[in-house]
Amino acid sequence: MGRVQDKIAIITGAASGVGREDALLLAREGARVVLTDIDEDAGRAVAAEIGETAEFIKHDIASEDGWRTVFARTTERFGVPDVLVNNAAILRYGTIEDTSLEDWQMIQRVNVDGYFLGCKYAVLAMAPGGGSIINMSSLSGLGGMASFCAYSTSKGAVAAMTRSIAAHCKHKNYKIRCNSVHPDGIKTPMVAKMHGNLKPGQQPFIRDLKSALTRMAEPIDIANLILFLASDESRFINGSELRIDNGWLMWAD
Repeated sequence: MGRVQDKIAIITGAASGVGREDALLLAREGARVVLTDIDEDAGRAVAAEIGETAEFIKHDIASEDGWRTVFARTTERFGVPDVLVNNAAILRYGTIEDTSLEDWQMIQRVNVDGYFLGCKYAVLAMAPGGGSIINMSSLSGLGGMASFCAYSTSKGAVAAMTRSIAAHCKHKNYKIRCNSVHPDGIKTPMVAKMHGNLKPGQQPFIRDLKSALTRMAEPIDIANLILFLASDESRFINGSELRIDNGWLMWAD
């Protein structure tokens, strides 16, 4: 217990799925957590579950004013943040042939612009004292997925941006680490909803969940790595791309 004792963490997309699990786990390990999401009711429920060491802020991550508000309110309530978990994202099915420009731009706006803004304001806040920025990318950002063209592109951009930020902070002698996490499938409400809305001919990537060949992780599997990267235990890990994919990328058929 206490692996992130008294650290201050901002977690986006914290109303459900991986973000919710991140917030609960970091709070159990001693962090004060600021949860952000566009789902106000669910986000407030998670904050209430944690108690006095948590606060919820309704937040569109693609809004620069929204990020200014999040960092200002975090600092006012708890202090300068030590950890940012860029977790919120949107996922849409679509190959290069059937992805509309509107969907493409919406996905880049949230998944890339939103992460850029979070990282920018995190570096500005953390520069004097240091911290850990954790960007949720995806296995698709490393290996590519034909069925998720816009999403794969956005997650590849997140990985490249992470490396750039890590290099910048090292060059400036900031004690800020920036790493990207690359899961494959995760059993979350977002993924379940997407699979429930598949059209004829669109193939899901979920296999038998009881099989060793499964591509699906539980949210806690991701949260355990987030906890490690948020803690001082990972002090020498910087600019890394950490896969959580049950060996899928090296084995994929």
